[in-house]
Amino acid sequence: MSAPAAGPAGYDPRLAELRGALAAVRQRIDAAVAGAGRQAEPPQLIVVTKFHPAEDVARLAALGITDVGENRDQEAADKAARLAELQLRWHFIGQLQSNKAKSVVRYAHAVHSVDRLPLVTALAKAVRTEQERAFRADLECFIQVSLDNDADGRRGGALPADVPALAAELAGSPGLKLAGVMAVAPLGSAPEAAFEKLAEISARLRGEYPQAAAISAGMSQDLEAAVRFGATHLRIGSDILGPRPALR
Repeated sequence: MSAPAAGPAGYDPRLAELRGALAAVRQRIDAAVAGAGRQAEPPQLIVVTKFHPAEDVARLAALGITDVGENRDQEAADKAARLAELQLRWHFIGQLQSNKAKSVVRYAHAVHSVDRLPLVTALAKAVRTEQERAFRADLECFIQVSLDNDADGRRGGALPADVPALAAELAGSPGLKLAGVMAVAPLGSAPEAAFEKLAEISARLRGEYPQAAAISAGMSQDLEAAVRFGATHLRIGSDILGPRPALR
């Protein structure tokens, strides 16, 4: 699927809307990067396209976006199949059930929500099967860490104390690549403290696994704080795509 056709006058109002919103977000990122003195290592922008149509993803690709995020397997699989010719990198960012691993590894470049050992086992098995069936690169895996002080927090994730065991399992699983850590700032609290804690967890992880340097953090409302504390991947949705479309 290429970018949707424009109207009679060659003008696509949705494309123009996305172009303006994307430019505004990039300005915010650029300012945050400059403020943090990180011009030499700017973060990767992942546009979270959940609930939005495949046509919007095609428009984003036409605007230069290469990485998109989804949190529901059925929706992500459908979009990835329809947009295969665009060669986008698909990031699975939602909580993932082990029985969905086989489907997710068929299209995902990375999974940002690895938070328990059985999921590592399921992903490793699924990747091995997919690599035997057809070429695919190793799956990048981020350990999702709960910053709510409990592993049952509303934002999901493993306890910080469980990170070493998850890292060891990921690092020892052929077909999986330990990329780093991911977190969502707890609701109702300042994100700075949360992202500082995540940066400390990341530093400890890198001490054991130097290649696991990625930090997936920062959304529309807190990207500046995430950049300040070292985020390498930003997951931005509503400030680019707008509110969730009304169900029809």
